[in-house]
Amino acid sequence: MVKIAEIFQEYDFKDDQLTLLAGPCAIESYETCAQVAATLKELTDELGINFVFKSSFDKANRSSLDSSRGAGLENGLAVLQKIKETYNVPIVTDVHESYQCEPVAQVADVLQIPAFLSRQTDLLLAAAQTGKVVNIKKAQFMAPEDMQSAVKKVAATDQKILVTERGTMFGYHQLVVDMTSLIQMRSLGYPVIFDATHSVQIPSGYGNHSGGNREYAFPLLRAALAIGIDGIFAEVHPNPAAAISDQDSQLELSKIRPILVAANKLFHESRAMREDFANDGLL
Repeated sequence: MVKIAEIFQEYDFKDDQLTLLAGPCAIESYETCAQVAATLKELTDELGINFVFKSSFDKANRSSLDSSRGAGLENGLAVLQKIKETYNVPIVTDVHESYQCEPVAQVADVLQIPAFLSRQTDLLLAAAQTGKVVNIKKAQFMAPEDMQSAVKKVAATDQKILVTERGTMFGYHQLVVDMTSLIQMRSLGYPVIFDATHSVQIPSGYGNHSGGNREYAFPLLRAALAIGIDGIFAEVHPNPAAAISDQDSQLELSKIRPILVAANKLFHESRAMREDFANDGLL
């Protein structure tokens, strides 16, 4: 089993600490990113949580042609570089096309493969060839065991892999989280991340943009932590209603502290319980 500390060797990450990948869905401005980064950095330092700042320079899979896509590659990477230097945190951001991997890897520590693209061989190979961490998000149409093929494409070159559960299509405009997928994906041998905010998304729920059920994010997060995961992915914004994307599913920055306190407590309780179960031969 590859451990978190092995994957983030350049940072002082601990295997016995919860890992958080979080930040605004899209890069709207440096100021918004900095506000979120500063708050999350302070909280995670206080709570003993491994923190990776997340924001996307391009939201390429928008529902509508008219939807804002964010800062763009050049401007977005400049913002992320400044966040990285100012707050001394690793960076995760999405890559959508193979040519983006090399320039993104100059700034980001983690190249994230969006769920819709997790079967794209050339993209996975290009991300692996950078030598950076690759976070593969399980597609909404994939069974958890199907992630083995995506992982193999990256693992042939790079062992620094994260796998992320973000919900499965259940009819039209609806996602459901199969908690057993977290157990199945753990068998792949890499850290498992639960995406608490995309799992409550309602894809294209409003026709020209997606909706979501933000109130379900924390309950699902608690369930995933009880099952046993290595980390949480969550999009966090100072004012989700004004965000350019995922307005209904991003968590509010002003309400994030009790969520992280509870999540951290659950992580440690679940970890201790699983160790006891393993010692008793129940796992």
